[in-house]
Amino acid sequence: MSETSDPVTLMKQEVGKAAAQRVKSGAIVGLGTGSTTAYAIQYIGERLKSGEITDIKGIPTSFQATVLAKQYGIPLTTLDEVDRIDVAIDGADEVDPHKNLIKGGGAAHTREKIVDSLAEEFIVVVDSSKIVDKLGSTFLLPVEVLPLAMTPVMRAIEKLGGKPQLRMGVKKAGPVITDQGNMVIDVKFDSIDNPAELEKTLNNIPGVLENGLFVGVTDVVLVGEVIDGKPVVREI
Repeated sequence: MSETSDPVTLMKQEVGKAAAQRVKSGAIVGLGTGSTTAYAIQYIGERLKSGEITDIKGIPTSFQATVLAKQYGIPLTTLDEVDRIDVAIDGADEVDPHKNLIKGGGAAHTREKIVDSLAEEFIVVVDSSKIVDKLGSTFLLPVEVLPLAMTPVMRAIEKLGGKPQLRMGVKKAGPVITDQGNMVIDVKFDSIDNPAELEKTLNNIPGVLENGLFVGVTDVVLVGEVIDGKPVVREI
């Protein structure tokens, strides 16, 4: 990635770097998805290349993470081959005061949830715009659905008080298709008062694979901010 003086990009790089610094030699690392996490993957690769850390294996959460890991020389493994994940680094679309998340802006939340939940330590990297008082206040809740169940699932979500819409592709005619070959419904809830309950209720709808509520999974949140034109990283 080219050098930049844009404060927001620099801030994302600093947050990614701060997360990458927490990876120790011999670690199995969950590699998340998104723009800030992409810098973490880059810096893990650079630390590996320089010999600062050794013997790292990555478990990617998406096609994007797989491509970046290969680009930056991080050897990959699979959940079939490991008995643990030491640390996972991933972004979020919203973070509440209890460190609960909404994820899925990149439609990779199913694989992210599998990997991030298995990790001994789950580090979330975000910028301060993602910090909210209550989940669902700025971001729609993504729900991954088997294509054949699309209509009944949308009806079931409406009964729960949600307003569902099928996520459509950008520069692509038709819907977004996940890495698993499914579709994504983005749901507006007026208020998500009990994220843990809603997570279970949505996942119990037949045809729903997984939703973007991550409850009780996060250990550390690294928040990037631009203060007086300079990037600052704080930990929650």
